[in-house]
Amino acid sequence: MRVSICAHGAAEEVTGSKHLLDLDGCQVLLECGMFQGRRAEARKRNLSLPFAVAAVKAVILSHAHFDHCGNLPSLVKAGFDGAIHCTPATRDLASLILLDSAHIQAKDAEYVNHRRKRGKDRSAVEVEPLYTEEDVVHTLEHCLTTGYGRSFSVADGIRASFLDAGHILGSALVVVEGQGLRIGFTGDLGRPGLPILRDPQVLPPVDYLICESTYGNRLHDPLGQTMDELAEVIVSTAKKGGRVVIPAFAVERTQELIYFLHLLHDQERIPDIPIYVDSPMAVNATAIFRAHPECYDGETRRAFADHAQNPFGFSRLSLVTDLAESKKLNELRLPHVVISASGMCEAGRILHHLVRSVPDHRDTILIVGFMAQNTLGRRLADREKQVKIFGETYPLRARVKILNAFSAHADYEEMLTYLRRLERKRLKGIFLVHGEPEAQANLKKVLEQDGFARVEILHQGEPVELA
Repeated sequence: MRVSICAHGAAEEVTGSKHLLDLDGCQVLLECGMFQGRRAEARKRNLSLPFAVAAVKAVILSHAHFDHCGNLPSLVKAGFDGAIHCTPATRDLASLILLDSAHIQAKDAEYVNHRRKRGKDRSAVEVEPLYTEEDVVHTLEHCLTTGYGRSFSVADGIRASFLDAGHILGSALVVVEGQGLRIGFTGDLGRPGLPILRDPQVLPPVDYLICESTYGNRLHDPLGQTMDELAEVIVSTAKKGGRVVIPAFAVERTQELIYFLHLLHDQERIPDIPIYVDSPMAVNATAIFRAHPECYDGETRRAFADHAQNPFGFSRLSLVTDLAESKKLNELRLPHVVISASGMCEAGRILHHLVRSVPDHRDTILIVGFMAQNTLGRRLADREKQVKIFGETYPLRARVKILNAFSAHADYEEMLTYLRRLERKRLKGIFLVHGEPEAQANLKKVLEQDGFARVEILHQGEPVELA
């Protein structure tokens, strides 16, 4: 019997998750996400699927973030004909995210090809999207959904089940059983005590664990302190006559921000200024949230019961879907808050807001999530003196404030607390993925010091034998 795991993405980095389990010749792919970062480099990597697609029997998807699901249509285009297993909420959110991705790719390709035709290089091959909306629809036909706690068949002799990971709506910890082994996969592990979702469930005893490590070298600030800082940012920016621009994932982070801003508004801790969610995807994601109460914690279930029409809404909140309305926001000269996507500032309406706000000393850019290397979001978080947006260079004069307590990823102390609840007698090894090198090195050290045996960092394209 031969069992191995090979990371083809999110290996010593945080994007492009693809982990290939080989269970004695039966190959199961955990995730099929997009690489993000430098445009040309990311596109080249996303064009390649460095494994035999035809040999993959099934895909198991832990959640619907783009770096985990974003390249599923390419997999199907390349000939994958099996099932994509996920929770019902993940399927609904993935449809939203993938269709949006196809739309953005089509627009980007059109823009690049138009510029080439106007330039000197007219002989260049036209850029094509990685996939189209039609490809996405075909991909979604492969999705088979299963709720939390129910076992399902992956292939002959291999079964799996989902537990709530508490990361985003529908996110799952995965348990795969076959060839006499039980293998756990954290996907992206959430945090205890956050609103909207339940806390992460504890995995049953497993032989091996594939574990994320995004914040393997960081600790999050206490949430109460962060609420104070959020209020301070809005108050101080409004006093200067500026606006607060918040790049945020359309799924989960935007809903959390609305929740906290609602609290601050009700407590009269922030001025009575307009708050805009300028993201059609975030508006649609909120509708999907309403359709999946099975994912809520008790507090959110009660909120939905009390505010059935729009539990995330309040008087100063406006949801912007129309493009003309979005453009008008950049004409506003009174203080306000704008929440927009994409979360890492790589695409979407957030870019237009940043064009206005980056060079304006009155404005604040509020970073509330992880920014991968080589993204515009990371360059802003690193407070580079100049940044490029739409090919133009802008001086960074706006205030940049980072609040990490909103992260949906466990920090290393939360990760250690979670892993301590696992049965150690059966656990033979932990394999770290989805983290930058410094984070992984620190988490490996922390786990080894706590007595966990065989903690390894997976390297790109290098299989590791489990049995």
